[in-house]
Amino acid sequence: MRIEVKTPELSDSITEGTLLEWHKQVGDPVVRDETLIDLETDKVILEISAPASGVLVELLRENGAVVTAGEVIARIENGEPETTTPPSPATTLPRPQEKAGEILAQEKPLPVAQPVLQTSAPEVPATPSKPAPPPLDTRQGRNERREPMSRLRIRIAERLMSAQHSAAILTTFNEVNMQPVMDLRARYKDDFQREHGVKLGFMSFFAKAAVLALKQFPVVNASIDGNDILHHDYYDIGIAVSTTRGLVVPILRDADCKGFADIERAIGDFAQRAETLQLSLEELSGGTFSISNGGVFGSLLSTPILNPPQSAILGMHKIQERPIAENGQVVIRPMMYLALSYDHRLIDGRDAVQFLVEMKAALEDPARLMLGI
Repeated sequence: MRIEVKTPELSDSITEGTLLEWHKQVGDPVVRDETLIDLETDKVILEISAPASGVLVELLRENGAVVTAGEVIARIENGEPETTTPPSPATTLPRPQEKAGEILAQEKPLPVAQPVLQTSAPEVPATPSKPAPPPLDTRQGRNERREPMSRLRIRIAERLMSAQHSAAILTTFNEVNMQPVMDLRARYKDDFQREHGVKLGFMSFFAKAAVLALKQFPVVNASIDGNDILHHDYYDIGIAVSTTRGLVVPILRDADCKGFADIERAIGDFAQRAETLQLSLEELSGGTFSISNGGVFGSLLSTPILNPPQSAILGMHKIQERPIAENGQVVIRPMMYLALSYDHRLIDGRDAVQFLVEMKAALEDPARLMLGI
């Protein structure tokens, strides 16, 4: 009996995906729930597994094909492999080695034109000659290669361009003295890790401070829906995570109801599963506000781009010691620039500036975050 292999059902916002590379070829035995191929969507990569054990007898779609939900892409013979009839060439996909050979053949360097020597040039008076042109560069390693953008990268590009074209983005800045937070972490980090089994980082402080400020200025937590303002009475914070395949923003649901340990544990889990492509579509959907931490890469200052349909995003940056005035004295303190990019169609400059001022006050007095005041 032949069993069909179908693409999984996708979310309402995702209608198609791209097949990456088959892990099995026609004639190979397969085991139930064994991964046959990965499906790349706009947000995540999903595994398509064998629905039954048997032999893979037909591949209907090749590597790189764009498919829709529920589409039949292969068939499995639920039994022993057929030894009398070889697989049809029409259903046999080329091996990766063959494709690699084709790519290498296409990437041979173009032949370099040789200069033509003139043997009968007329004599000219001895005058200062112009410098000879530099010789043609015949060094190796100057080849070019072309690769298609992944669906995730294409989707990121589309969303960023859409945000730039559909919103009136403005950015306001402030700076935070991180000494109080750093002192608190240094004092309690060992006890915190021993008690909760997770390290106390900076992100939990910023997530809690963001929630505190969002409660004071709820318009920053709102979004535009047509000609309406959609207010949210919950706080789902998107945490930007950089992976080797691109940027993803998993959502920390109900951040106002979570403690420091819950936030640190969730963010650590997001980072790990984002790199191994195990985040679900639900975990990447929604969100009312986002936080991006460019400081982990050494960024001192930036203007983050909105994550539509959200109306604001907070940019964290590198902690750097700088001289500041404190009580009439110049002192050295670990400072961080904060940036808030916001949709000026909805959020006035006054609200955006005061939002950052509220965050600054909370971070420079972290006891407020512990007490929720």
